[in-house]
Amino acid sequence: MIASLLSDAPAPPADETLIDAYSDAVSGAVAAAHPAVVHIEVGSDGGPAGSGSGFLISPDGYLLTNSHVVHGARQPSVFLADGRRLPADLVGDDPDTDLAVLRVSADDLSHLQLADSGSLRPGQIAIAIGSPMGFQQTVTAGIVSGLGRSLRGASGRLIDNVIQTDAALNPGNSGGPLVNTRAEVIGVNTAIIRPAQGICFAIASNTARWVAAWLIKDGRIRRSFIGVAGQTVPLLRKLIHHHRLTQQTGILVAGLEPASPAARAGLAEGDILLSLDGAPTPAVDALHKLLTGDRIGERAIIAFLRGVELRRHAIIPLEVPLCG
Repeated sequence: MIASLLSDAPAPPADETLIDAYSDAVSGAVAAAHPAVVHIEVGSDGGPAGSGSGFLISPDGYLLTNSHVVHGARQPSVFLADGRRLPADLVGDDPDTDLAVLRVSADDLSHLQLADSGSLRPGQIAIAIGSPMGFQQTVTAGIVSGLGRSLRGASGRLIDNVIQTDAALNPGNSGGPLVNTRAEVIGVNTAIIRPAQGICFAIASNTARWVAAWLIKDGRIRRSFIGVAGQTVPLLRKLIHHHRLTQQTGILVAGLEPASPAARAGLAEGDILLSLDGAPTPAVDALHKLLTGDRIGERAIIAFLRGVELRRHAIIPLEVPLCG
């Protein structure tokens, strides 16, 4: 009986079959995606030329890349997969998420769809396409190694929900797409840890979708600020119990910008900021996450410790000014 059941069971696929299936999945995704992947060359005033990668996200010429590829650059040039070289206009740039949108004018443009990065799972196939070291349309493949990582941007703010992958990246891959086997973009390749091997990062497609929409609409991402220079410090246990606090740390005010919202609200050096409108601020990064564009010009309440006294003051965050 057992022998009969075993004889009826399908034989497991041979190793060659599995390898061929993997190869077909990767090569099929690359064939579908590569017409929309571009090589970007830039020049900057007083500096050497640089290059990176990008990919088209619409048939009317909008494309995504990294902010660090095009920030401060003169007229970028975009090289399409079919060999065309096109001038590109910078639509918007957001160093806080290391994303930028360019636009080119041309006919017959392929483009890629952005996947839902919220549905990713560790172990999924991840394929990176770009121009490392200037070698256009280079392909590397691996897996999604981790999700929900954080990476610090050029501005000092944390970029959340970053994808970790072992698909090899090199200088020049920046801004290129990380795609799944359906040739959908799951991330924008952005960084490597140089001493390590197989630890590379991509900005999640859901973040890229949100940022790209605002950059196309407004040319920038609006954020608010209160003008505090601070550092995370532990709170005394007796103060936590006395004031019934729900956090173990706060933000020590180490400096204030003159005439800033924090200065006008009465904060002083040495105060410990605890919350903004009831949302705890146990660290500077937590405060940054709360200072979104919709808080610009809106009255809020900050809670802070001055010595052992708990105080609450009104504050009106302002818009982060544009910088060159």
